[in-house]
Amino acid sequence: MKTISYATVNQTAFPLITVTFTGEKSTNANFKAHLKELDDCYFAQQKLAIVFDASKAVVPKLSHQILQANWLKENTTLMKELCLGTAYVIPNKTIQWVLKMIFLLQKQPVPYKVFSSYKEAQAWAWGQIQKN
Repeated sequence: MKTISYATVNQTAFPLITVTFTGEKSTNANFKAHLKELDDCYFAQQKLAIVFDASKAVVPKLSHQILQANWLKENTTLMKELCLGTAYVIPNKTIQWVLKMIFLLQKQPVPYKVFSSYKEAQAWAWGQIQKN
């Protein structure tokens, strides 16, 4: 059975990376694949910024929220070295709350900002890249 993606990663505008949540529920398989794709963003060892488009996101299971917090903790040094900022497109208040909960478990190690539109998030992320 094929795993339906929890999120897709688009690196065609590198150093700006866009992670788009598909609206699928998180499963152990698709969430671990999502974290692996986040790892892959840092493969080139070059400075980058990421826009997380959570416009269609659904609330991940608590265990997956914890996995996300652990991923942040494990990759803090890498992110501080290479990630110039993360922009979040989160028009949904519930998903904004989930992000806050993840950051309570593990602080976001790089500059970030939450936006209601992709255009604003993208502009901010490009600004982070251009500042550095």
